[in-house]
Amino acid sequence: MSQPPPPSNPSLPWRMASSTIMGLTGVLSRGFLRGLNTVEVTGLSRFVELLECRQDPERRKRGLLTVSNHVSVLDDPVIWGLLPLSNAFNPSNLRWTLGAHDICFKNGFLSTFFNLGQVLPTHRSKHSIFGGPFQPAMTQAIRLLSSQPFLSQPSPPLDTYLPDPFTCGTLTYTTTGEDVVPSPSVYTRNRHSWVHVFPEGLVHQHPSSDLRYFKWGVARLILEAEPAPDVLPMFIDGTQHIMPEFRTFPRFAPRVSKSVRVAFGEVLDYEATFGDLRRRWQALVVRTRAQRERATRTKEVAMLGDLTDDTLRYGPEAEAIRIEVAKRMREEVLKVRKAMGGFPEPDPKLGEASTWAVDAAVKEKKYKSRVDGSDINQD
Repeated sequence: MSQPPPPSNPSLPWRMASSTIMGLTGVLSRGFLRGLNTVEVTGLSRFVELLECRQDPERRKRGLLTVSNHVSVLDDPVIWGLLPLSNAFNPSNLRWTLGAHDICFKNGFLSTFFNLGQVLPTHRSKHSIFGGPFQPAMTQAIRLLSSQPFLSQPSPPLDTYLPDPFTCGTLTYTTTGEDVVPSPSVYTRNRHSWVHVFPEGLVHQHPSSDLRYFKWGVARLILEAEPAPDVLPMFIDGTQHIMPEFRTFPRFAPRVSKSVRVAFGEVLDYEATFGDLRRRWQALVVRTRAQRERATRTKEVAMLGDLTDDTLRYGPEAEAIRIEVAKRMREEVLKVRKAMGGFPEPDPKLGEASTWAVDAAVKEKKYKSRVDGSDINQD
């Protein structure tokens, strides 16, 4: 029995609601950023031209992955207020990002709001047993960056047909085995999407805006998306003064009259930056799956983004490749930081995961890092 073609779009009410949420958020962010603060932006016109070339999903050749530091809970969505208002109400050409499940998806209202706002529910290992770089949100992000279709899934929970708030049904997935999340990657409209990530994994307010090490999830996006995505580094400075982690009353209110600087880098030469590592990864995948097929005497059909083999998840070579990809990506973001000017040289030890080994004694949600004196927000 032939499989039906992938759907092109979510329901019209869903698209209208998403356009409204994304558009109004963009308008408010723009008004706040440019109306109540001082903004300096570099590379914006080049980035807007890139987005304009990607307006028609049918003509996109690859996904777009933007990567930046994370200095404030307001970084997303406020920094996207820099984009022209003509972009604001076009969700198909706006970013997807990862949001903490225990904050953004803790009830039905928030879940619907953030799903419409193109946020993928992501579990953090410190707060959930479902966290880590191999969770379903990462699978969705990889597929959003990639080509279509992705309707056939090996695990039943990812193929469930259940109702959404606006229509009779939609393809969904689950992040815990109990929750139900609309699956954005099944729609052809979302092929080769734009995904933005903060690979530090938490708000990191270093006194001189230095960077933590980058977590491995960004390496999965760079290595596993098909075809390889366009990768563009960014750097944000100043939003940490709008929402400092140790702010006093009124804590909920963002501060104004601050100076914000945002730099958009250029699309990286993927082959020069990651080409050797992608070839190593692909060779490892072919070798591992061939060995498994010989052992089981069965031909496996692997869906993009699904890593079921422990060798590809936790094997020494797989980990070494991801570590190197993350390090190179961090270096590219630091190059954008350096080009902005006004920062001291970065501290090399902050780029090592071992520097940030989990300290069981630290239970606070917010604390001063004993590594670099930065303001840490574990939420």
